[in-house]
Amino acid sequence: MKRVSLLLFFILLFSCQTLPVIDPPLSLKNEKSFICPSPFLKQKSHFVHAIETRMDGQTQSAIIGVTAADPVSRSIDCAIMTAEGMVLFEVQSGPDKLMVNRALPPFDSENFAKNMIEDIKLIFFMPEGKLEKKGYLRDGSTVCRHHEENGDWIDIIKNTSADIEIRRYSSSGALKRQIFFNKMAKNIYQHIELQAYDVFDYSLLMNLIEAQLVKSKKIKRK
Repeated sequence: MKRVSLLLFFILLFSCQTLPVIDPPLSLKNEKSFICPSPFLKQKSHFVHAIETRMDGQTQSAIIGVTAADPVSRSIDCAIMTAEGMVLFEVQSGPDKLMVNRALPPFDSENFAKNMIEDIKLIFFMPEGKLEKKGYLRDGSTVCRHHEENGDWIDIIKNTSADIEIRRYSSSGALKRQIFFNKMAKNIYQHIELQAYDVFDYSLLMNLIEAQLVKSKKIKRK
């Protein structure tokens, strides 16, 4: 019995993962002047992206994504289309709603809409969770860490080359999502890559086709 309990202890011990260590700013002055990386939207925007989905390094499909995202209301309207214009999936999301208007295979699975909206929020909206830590990773990257209400951790990172990255971890420290932003033009990222670590790992490569900023109330930064 003791041997079984000991084995269970080690299984639980090694199944838990730890978050990357964040070293705080060296002085109070540096802490007060510390600026968190922020690739997020400041006002309502419409985007059209060419999206490649990849699994095991192979391109699985090429689709068009149309997104309207408002950081003030945290609402999202999104559609997935073929290159010919056929709508495969359409969803609307707000603070208290998630409405799927169209879902053709393979986008009709039970959790697809929910997971997709969460990924879009992770890309475009500032985390809602509490800012827990800010400082530097061991490689010198600037980082701010948020703790979400569901227990997840979100790191927003600016590396020494000024590239932006977002990492989402589970409450136990397991990496769930990585998002890379690059090729900025007119304050809009032209290329976004999302890497998902799930039952089946996959990645999305989003290349901007068109962007339009909508005149509306801008979000206030704290």
